[in-house]
Amino acid sequence: MDLVPALREPLKKVLGPATAKVMAEHLGLHTVGDLLHHYPRRYEERGQLTHLADLPMDEHVTVVAQVADARLHTFASSKAPRGKGQRLEVTITDGSGRLQLVFFGHGVHKPHKELLPGTRAMFAGKVSVFNRRLQLAHPAYELLRGDAEGEETVESWAGALIPLYPATAKLESWKLAKAIQTVLPSAQEAVDPLPESLREGRGLVSLPEALLKIHRPHTKADIEDARARLKWDEAFVLQIALARRRHAETQLPAVPRKPSPDGLLTAFDDRLPFTLTDGQQKVSQEIFDDLATDHPMHRLLQGEVGSGKTLVALRAMLAVVDSGGQAVMLAPTEVLAQQHHRSVVEMMGELAEGGMLGGAEHATKVVLLTGSMGAAARRHALLDLATGEAGIVIGTHALIEDKVQFHDLGLVVVDEQHRFGVEQRDALRGKGKQPPHLLVMTATPIPRTVAMTVFGDLETSVLDQLPAGRSPIASHVVPAADKPHFLARAWERVREEVSNGHQAYVVCPRIGDEDDDPRKGAKQSKQPPEGDADKRPPLAVLDVAEGLAKGPLQGLKVEVLHGRMQPDDKDAVMRRFAAGETDVLVATTVIEVGVNVPNATAMVIMDADRFGVSQLHQLRGRVGRGSAPGLCLLVSEMPEASAARQRLNAVASTRDGFELSRIDLEQRREGDVLGQAQSGARTSLRVLAVIEDEEIIAEARQEAAAVVAADPELTGLPGLRTALEALLDDEREQYLEKG
Repeated sequence: MDLVPALREPLKKVLGPATAKVMAEHLGLHTVGDLLHHYPRRYEERGQLTHLADLPMDEHVTVVAQVADARLHTFASSKAPRGKGQRLEVTITDGSGRLQLVFFGHGVHKPHKELLPGTRAMFAGKVSVFNRRLQLAHPAYELLRGDAEGEETVESWAGALIPLYPATAKLESWKLAKAIQTVLPSAQEAVDPLPESLREGRGLVSLPEALLKIHRPHTKADIEDARARLKWDEAFVLQIALARRRHAETQLPAVPRKPSPDGLLTAFDDRLPFTLTDGQQKVSQEIFDDLATDHPMHRLLQGEVGSGKTLVALRAMLAVVDSGGQAVMLAPTEVLAQQHHRSVVEMMGELAEGGMLGGAEHATKVVLLTGSMGAAARRHALLDLATGEAGIVIGTHALIEDKVQFHDLGLVVVDEQHRFGVEQRDALRGKGKQPPHLLVMTATPIPRTVAMTVFGDLETSVLDQLPAGRSPIASHVVPAADKPHFLARAWERVREEVSNGHQAYVVCPRIGDEDDDPRKGAKQSKQPPEGDADKRPPLAVLDVAEGLAKGPLQGLKVEVLHGRMQPDDKDAVMRRFAAGETDVLVATTVIEVGVNVPNATAMVIMDADRFGVSQLHQLRGRVGRGSAPGLCLLVSEMPEASAARQRLNAVASTRDGFELSRIDLEQRREGDVLGQAQSGARTSLRVLAVIEDEEIIAEARQEAAAVVAADPELTGLPGLRTALEALLDDEREQYLEKG
């Protein structure tokens, strides 16, 4: 919210080019305003010390502690063969626990002189494990002396409260604190985005005061005041953006689509071999009500893996076909588009054979359109779309190309929305004579507040009960480094499942071909590597498949599937697996969404710590889809105490996707909710905690809706408009529009 020239001043002018460069590269901070909005992660009281007992593994931390003892050891090494190598071991304590610091070589001299027992200092470094004990190697430190100079250092930060900032190896917390002190006077010029009536009505401090109090609090009450105010800013400006989108959508015209009383939908329902769950009935009704209105539906359909979302979406598509329109379903990958096409055709039977011999009276045509189709098949499909012969179209991004013309596009169903950008959605929307209705499906459970924050421009429907007949899935963590015999047992379990007539998946984080540089793989893996496991690249499909076929799974039919295979090869592999010809499929996460093979009962996820919580939950949902119980084994070499192992234990302990999504959020720190962490830019949410601040988000949503209803262009609120422009830079705009 860099609102005025003083706050737009580039940091290189104020702090010098070297510091500004580090801030831009490592923290995404470019202007004075950016730096003022880089808030402390927490505060230390000068008389109080941090809890060393609960330091997170593999993170950059800043601790305030006291030196308990310091010992200098000499040792022989290849660099110092005569026993001249030096290692300084310093133990620091804070009353709750102890932590070891180590310094080597020439780096020992200064700390040996300065870090004497009894000295207090701030230490910053990355927590690692050595000999099963936590340590900081070569931490940066700043002494907290009792003399005038030392008092001044701490005072200059914040009286009795020392702010500790999210920092990096290149820029310690105390250097950030000094930089912020330099720019703090500019906070007086921040223009307030909140309407005065709202601010006074809720007893919030002004924005300049909040910025001053968050960086230089004198009391804990100052911090509370500042955070309460800044949370409102974030929640309100975000909800204003979403309210304006919703308002704009209601201004668009759309063709109401109502199913005919005894048309295609009725014929389809009559031939279903089971009854819909209560949840499916309720959600279908919400969708039909939206489709009947004269402005476009914008609905998010969330449902656990296997809750029957595809069936609900298909009924919506049939209702639109009944009313004379066409419906299209967009899938993120060709494998998934082919799979959806197969399952829709199976569910519809002769109703999918419109214009063919043996087709039913109300039948329509269901067409598949992907980028890898042959020219003749593609021409044929395009013709069916243009003439309206095809009522239902299923495909990938290929559907968005210029050449694709629809006769009368009435509904767009997007599967797994996080794979589609806003441009693609708008391009497809432009293919209708009027904007088509939109239904977005996701199998990633999203807590209510996150749905209000990230998908706030969509109405939400939730399918939370599983259809009858779905089997339980047992999940276990396999600690491969601590207990190698557990891994051997995992492969025995896979053999047992196969000998019982079932099949198994083995999932790896990497492909392993020559284009697949392991260093790049490690960098792109979802979770930061911790401890020893980052000494090697993530396990790869091609290597693991070869090792299994020659070793523990010898004699079984093992095949591989990954995203860089030719589409026809991928489809052939999936068909063989679905037909039961393959025993074990070794794959990347291409199987994460939508792949449905009821006979597959076991899944082994290698290097499971390299995947996010939601992703593991999605993957696990591929087994236990038939009548036999499922088994999911999470293999990891991470030490017991690491955050990665705790994540895996959480996944193993619950099947409740909403519970897991909360755990995922808490562990990934809220900011990622708007996807900024994935893109490396700074997060839009700095103090707002989407889980804890449910009330603020709900209230901000109401306030925002009222403000936008009264003044859609925000003409009377220039400060709010400026804040909105700052929030909606290109990247966040896309993220908000991802619905």
